[in-house]
Amino acid sequence: MNLLEKEDLARTKAEELEHASPEDIIRYAIETFPNITFACSFGAEDVVLVDMLQKISPSTDIFYLDTDFHFKETYETRDKMQENYNLEFVRVSPKITPEEQAAQHGDELWKSDPNGCCNIRKVEPLTRILSQYDAWITGIRRDQAPTRANSKKVEYDSKFGLMKFNPIAHWTTEDVWQYIRDNNVVYNPLHDQNYPSIGCEHCTRQVMPGEDPRAGRWSGNDKTECGLHK
Repeated sequence: MNLLEKEDLARTKAEELEHASPEDIIRYAIETFPNITFACSFGAEDVVLVDMLQKISPSTDIFYLDTDFHFKETYETRDKMQENYNLEFVRVSPKITPEEQAAQHGDELWKSDPNGCCNIRKVEPLTRILSQYDAWITGIRRDQAPTRANSKKVEYDSKFGLMKFNPIAHWTTEDVWQYIRDNNVVYNPLHDQNYPSIGCEHCTRQVMPGEDPRAGRWSGNDKTECGLHK
């Protein structure tokens, strides 16, 4: 399938599957693109999709970007999910350690150049792992941020050169938590401590009542995305 065919397929299927259930979108994605993967951050949306995948296609690869800077609660959530589902998440690491990064770019790069830090510890590793697949699944939702408001259920991801599926793009926060409650899904306990969006420990803070849910990410600068999604 060439580029134009993929773009046309994405447009057509985005319209056809706009009102389909997340599970039906996942089934279509896996049947059409068997060489597919799911990117898991262990946030609320992603643990929902892990649960769905384990019920629909437990053999589908699920990877996570280990920046080396995650909260301990995030790693604990990973371990609990691996135990509960008897699965092994694919660990994708940056090419350099935190110590090497400090030596090459200075201490606390996340403060002096947060985009540079994200490029090293997230974007490059993601680019590397996605090059092995034909499609990927994500947990992005339209109401998470203005930058995600126009996300389609099916897209051609021109940044990484593959098909992209966003099965719960239309869900609200309450939809996510209703699924977690109904299915007794393990989730990151930081969500119960005013962390609606959880990234690296250095660049994530608690969100106070009345603040935007993503106000805790890269607080103090105009950065709103890590570069994984356009």
